[in-house]
Amino acid sequence: GSMSGALRVVWRWARGGGGRALSQAATGTTGDSGAQGGGGSGGSGSREAVERLVRAHPVVVFMKGSPAQPQCGFSNAVVQILRLHGVEDYRAHDVLQDPDLRQGIKDYSNWPTIPQVYLNGEFVGGCDILLQMHQNGDLVEELKKLGIRSALLDAEKDQDKK
Repeated sequence: GSMSGALRVVWRWARGGGGRALSQAATGTTGDSGAQGGGGSGGSGSREAVERLVRAHPVVVFMKGSPAQPQCGFSNAVVQILRLHGVEDYRAHDVLQDPDLRQGIKDYSNWPTIPQVYLNGEFVGGCDILLQMHQNGDLVEELKKLGIRSALLDAEKDQDKK
């Protein structure tokens, strides 16, 4: 089950000399204030940390590189698809900067590859699934549910006018 995955992550952490991470994790349990802090809090691969990331924004992408400089073709494709729909406001996390997160997100979604796309905290899929959703119109619908109007709708309207 998923529980063993979480334990494995914690065990790997504990063994990996992540003393800093563990001490920080311990202090973080006292209140909710720790929940807001992103960046360098060593436990980025834990299920809780990943869950916070995927819920922090309606559109979250875990990729290699950044939207400005994707480091792999599949990550680049995801960025381009979002750009086609005019989705500029999203959270992108570069897994190359964070090996813990890179493994943690795969455990979280049970999906072996990066990039991964989340809409409203729900795992959607990788590049191929996003491309398929883009082609069959599902992505426009999913974005609409998030209150995001796809730029492709406006592009189609412009075509009609001519």
